[in-house]
Amino acid sequence: MAKEPQTPLDDELARREEEAQPEPMEGELDDAVGVGEDEAVASEEPTTVSDNPEADMLAAQVEELEQSLAEAKDQALRAAAEAQNVRRRAEQEAEKARKFALERFVKELLPVVDSLEKALEAMGEDASEAHREGVAMTLKMQQDVLAKFGVETVDPAGEPFDPQYHEAMAMVPNPELEPNSVMEVIQRGYLLNGRLVRPAMVVVSQAAS
Repeated sequence: MAKEPQTPLDDELARREEEAQPEPMEGELDDAVGVGEDEAVASEEPTTVSDNPEADMLAAQVEELEQSLAEAKDQALRAAAEAQNVRRRAEQEAEKARKFALERFVKELLPVVDSLEKALEAMGEDASEAHREGVAMTLKMQQDVLAKFGVETVDPAGEPFDPQYHEAMAMVPNPELEPNSVMEVIQRGYLLNGRLVRPAMVVVSQAAS
């Protein structure tokens, strides 16, 4: 079918329709291009938001529980060590109390032993043999009882002077002995389980002037 020729009226209507369509402004065109580029760049950047927040929360809770468990273990070890130290100290104190509970009693008993020793030494020829044997037996019983409970005698005659266990009552020149040696024991000393209860009272030699 042959196309009808356009009339001048048709040309005028077409021209008016083209003029009626708004042309895009330069700023709007740039904005459109910029938005397209930003969307492209945003699509290329890696996202930092976790895809599974529940898993992240669970991992944080597990880490917190592990830290709490480590702290609880450390506190338990410290408590166990402290309890062991307290028990050891209590055992040491009990052992010390058991060993040295008689110290005061021994100190009170030592003058009795001293008196028996002096009485035995003072007995002359006039004393009967039975009397002498009775005093000697009593002294021996006393000494045996003391030894049974850990009491030892300190009798340092002829030994070097030791200020830790001896108490010097006098110093006498003596060329026959080494200087600072015990010449005479005036009173014996005693130990209780290795601890000094009473020092030995002694006379110490010194070099002749």
